[in-house]
Amino acid sequence: MNKVAVLGNTGGGKSTLSKRLADMTGLPWIPLDSLQYLPGGGEVPHAEFKATHDDLLQQDQWIIDGFGSLGTLWNRLDTADTLVYLDLSVLQHYWWVTKRFLAGAWVPPAGWPEQSPLLKGTLKSYATVRLCHTKLTPRYREYVEQAKATKQVYHLRSRQDIAQFYQTIAAQTNAI
Repeated sequence: MNKVAVLGNTGGGKSTLSKRLADMTGLPWIPLDSLQYLPGGGEVPHAEFKATHDDLLQQDQWIIDGFGSLGTLWNRLDTADTLVYLDLSVLQHYWWVTKRFLAGAWVPPAGWPEQSPLLKGTLKSYATVRLCHTKLTPRYREYVEQAKATKQVYHLRSRQDIAQFYQTIAAQTNAI
């Protein structure tokens, strides 16, 4: 486990899981939102984001979470040696988007771009949940099923699966 891509629908806990995984393994964590968005929420020009992303993929170790863009997603998944796919119910995603918004009033969400408007991001996330579920989820599921032949794949479908994943990684790394 050196190059880990964490993928899934918005509000699925990708950044939370990635941060904890980085703490457990010592691998560097890179939330894509921090590369794709400027402080305050403005977008980095796509060509600049893509160049930074492509340079990042050349590094020996990383945990990258997020979507980025269709132009970067599949390359990242192909480059990764480990995939962690958070494939939770749509209702769970809506709940966690809401929970992130409510908790964000006191503590910025993990991986959230500095000084980015939480309300605007939350409203965008609500719209993205359904879109991702109908358009990307079937493609993600197909991809990770095929990737099992050549990569370590963790397909997490419930909170129990997430807890088991942490236990597995802790046993592998002797982390707590």
